[in-house]
Amino acid sequence: MPSRAEKSAELDQALYGFLEELDAGRNLNIIGIDEVGRGSLCGPLTVAAVSLPLAPRIVGLNDSKKLSAKRRDELSEQIKQIAKAYSIIDIEAQDIDRIGIAEAVFQGMTQALKAVTAQTRKPDIVLIDGRPLGIHANEQAIVKGDGKVASIAAASILAKTHRDALMLGYSEEYPCYAWQSNKGYGSAVHITAIKEQGLSPLHRKSFCGGILQETLF
Repeated sequence: MPSRAEKSAELDQALYGFLEELDAGRNLNIIGIDEVGRGSLCGPLTVAAVSLPLAPRIVGLNDSKKLSAKRRDELSEQIKQIAKAYSIIDIEAQDIDRIGIAEAVFQGMTQALKAVTAQTRKPDIVLIDGRPLGIHANEQAIVKGDGKVASIAAASILAKTHRDALMLGYSEEYPCYAWQSNKGYGSAVHITAIKEQGLSPLHRKSFCGGILQETLF
């Protein structure tokens, strides 16, 4: 049975192997993009885009949800130091209410891609986590790409560490919702607080109508 170190090395090879196959020695600008906060009841949708070099490798990249908060923070700093370029974009709650979550994801990824392109050069390939969105002519959508491709994993980590830090700060202003632990998602404590206290200015009203409706009966 492979040891934990061997499994980690295999994952590192797989994550970077995908990029190496795409690049094929051509020195392409390959940008990975991912988002966090899509299903949250409050706070922003956060999108990150990253252009990673093939070397040096960042050891331990993975889907941000599979990493501890401490490890995400460590990797986030490494990504920022090693990446050719990166960007982090927030689409705020009021904008999500106005345009809808699907359009928010599209706009967030488009803005993040534009910001990274401005720091590097025209992208040759754009890799996104999930389903196709059509944000670039050479886009490749990869289901669960944050656990398969180094640049998407890096984007996942940057987006999550950034958004988690925001929600932790917001929790000090609105402590009743326990955002420090649920990060704005629909935990029992959060839902109960909404029913008892109502919505904060940071809540997505379009996401919370059903919860508020329950308080009327």
